[in-house]
Amino acid sequence: MMDVELRYVRGHVEVYSPEGGFLFSADTAGEALRELREDD
Repeated sequence: MMDVELRYVRGHVEVYSPEGGFLFSADTAGEALRELREDD
């Protein structure tokens, strides 16, 4: 899995790369983590 940062913003989760670039958003942290595992 990538080394990413999860940020909680107005009721959803935004996922950022280690360099700070926006990757995608998700409804929950669990959803974001599942998506990251699928991309591996």
